[in-house]
Amino acid sequence: MDLSARLADYAWLVRAQLRPGRPDWTGGAGCPVVLVPGIWETWRVLRDLGDALHRAGHPVHVLPGLGTNSAELAVGAQVLRRTVTALDLRGAVVVAHSKGGLIAKTALGLPGVTDRVAGLVAVATPFAGSRYATWFPARPVRRLSPRDPAIRRLAADLSAHPRIVAIRPRFDPHVPRAADAAALAGAVEVEVPLEGHFRPLGDPRLHEAVLHAVAGLSA
Repeated sequence: MDLSARLADYAWLVRAQLRPGRPDWTGGAGCPVVLVPGIWETWRVLRDLGDALHRAGHPVHVLPGLGTNSAELAVGAQVLRRTVTALDLRGAVVVAHSKGGLIAKTALGLPGVTDRVAGLVAVATPFAGSRYATWFPARPVRRLSPRDPAIRRLAADLSAHPRIVAIRPRFDPHVPRAADAAALAGAVEVEVPLEGHFRPLGDPRLHEAVLHAVAGLSA
């Protein structure tokens, strides 16, 4: 992935974060979906994906209590648990990006989530952490290092893996591939022919893969 492609990836993220308005994703006969963005992202980064899910008949929910998603995984997991419980969701599927997938996996083991959430579709999630986070100057990013105790515990816990579909772009500059092989044992892995960490979220090919995964988990 060359420099121009990396810059386009970040430019897409900035534009996505700045999009105004909030769509009405209520209603729909499909299973409910909860969107969980990545670190320093808002729900707007997942807006294209939310639109695609809602067009397919799914009511779509976000986590306003997540803020900028810079807190520890356990904090985000509790926000997800409270939202799922408050909305009284049943048979829901969580669709998450990057760190959001780690939050959702953490939450899958919590009372009030296990019996309400059918599974997780995680896009570009570093299930074993990312070595690029190890020396990052900001602490919220360093928590995503493979050395972080919370990441190591989560990677060793395989109990939720039968309910996880991990979707990856062909090349992701932020998430190394080899490190996650053991951390995803028992989960379903899907590769899409896309490059980047952020831009794939706006691509119909990714949307199709996510819709297929949501249908499989909800069934």
